[in-house]
Amino acid sequence: MAGQHTLNETENEVVSRLGGLHLDYEAMAVTSNLFRAANAVRNHLERTVLAKSDLTWTAFVVLWVVWIWEPIETRGIAAEGGFSKATLSGVLTTLEGRGFLTRERSAADGRLVLVNLTPAGRRLMKKLFPEFNQEECNITRHITTSDLPQAAQILRDLIRATE
Repeated sequence: MAGQHTLNETENEVVSRLGGLHLDYEAMAVTSNLFRAANAVRNHLERTVLAKSDLTWTAFVVLWVVWIWEPIETRGIAAEGGFSKATLSGVLTTLEGRGFLTRERSAADGRLVLVNLTPAGRRLMKKLFPEFNQEECNITRHITTSDLPQAAQILRDLIRATE
């Protein structure tokens, strides 16, 4: 239960209150439950795997993006992670202070800042990500192995529809 009411209680109450309106309740359920699921997964991962390394979701995503795409410009991290520049700046300062990444001006264009992981940042991600992925497996354990590709594709389709 994410809030005061269960998922079933909420969906039943929505139909009860809005039943007189011509609405697509299945589309509403998909989008509202997607939001609810994303928040539940994020909160769960922050309380479990990420808490052990004293990382927020945002800090983890920054480390992940840099790990995959380094060297990467700060604007690329913001775009990949969906962060504002102000949020990213604060997170980068924190992660740099903890010795997980470095920032440097681009030699090609001094206005741009490139971000790289430090050896400590790479060690953290190599240790943390298998634990993170194990928790992803735990979270998705109620979806059959044969249904996982279809579930992933449906989510990709929703992302493409909104980008």
